[in-house]
Amino acid sequence: MAGVSGCIKYSMFIFNFLFWVCGVLILGLAIWVRVSKDGQEIIGSGDSDITSYVSVNILIAVGAIIMVLGFLGCCGAVKESRCMLLLFFIGLLLILLLQVAAGILGAAFKSESERILNETLHENVKLLSMTDDGKAFQQALDEFQKEFKCCGLIKGPTDWGNNFENHSKSCECPRMPDSSCTLYQGMYVYSQPCISFIKEVAAKHIIVIIAIAFGLAVIEILGLVFSMVLYCQIGNK
Repeated sequence: MAGVSGCIKYSMFIFNFLFWVCGVLILGLAIWVRVSKDGQEIIGSGDSDITSYVSVNILIAVGAIIMVLGFLGCCGAVKESRCMLLLFFIGLLLILLLQVAAGILGAAFKSESERILNETLHENVKLLSMTDDGKAFQQALDEFQKEFKCCGLIKGPTDWGNNFENHSKSCECPRMPDSSCTLYQGMYVYSQPCISFIKEVAAKHIIVIIAIAFGLAVIEILGLVFSMVLYCQIGNK
């Protein structure tokens, strides 16, 4: 009868041990943020405490799942337990299927989400030219312009209408204007509207997310292959 490959066995153990350590770190950090005084100050400093708590709770769940899978993979490899390896295989397969489903849903609703974003921004741009309403949104965009060197939301400085003078400081280019600036009402302002910057950042982040998801999928597929090979070898032992 064929024996169990030591290379696959210990590769499986090392991979899952690192997997388990990552789960411990994620779970420990998330619990610390959730219960400690300093952690409460961190998550309580944002605009939405509820969103922060939900994010921390999700991290706790993710860390716990990674820990359990890592434990099953390590023990299954060392003890040559087919039951543990099978549970590890099923758990990892479910995670991979969830990732694939999330990717399909994201691709399917991409155009719809872009349409909703554009409609929302076109509605919000009306607030820039108002005097009484929309003060909070105007202040937020004013800070955004100053930080990321853009002006206006969709069309540029004309979005501000009669309120441009009140918010021109955050739009103003340095004393030595370059090609990114344009002349508007006697002063040089940034020509790029903030929507262009937002879309550029979103596109870059999507590429990073896709790359990370693809890398995780490759690692998960390798884990599935190794666990099933080891499972079959133990059965043939």
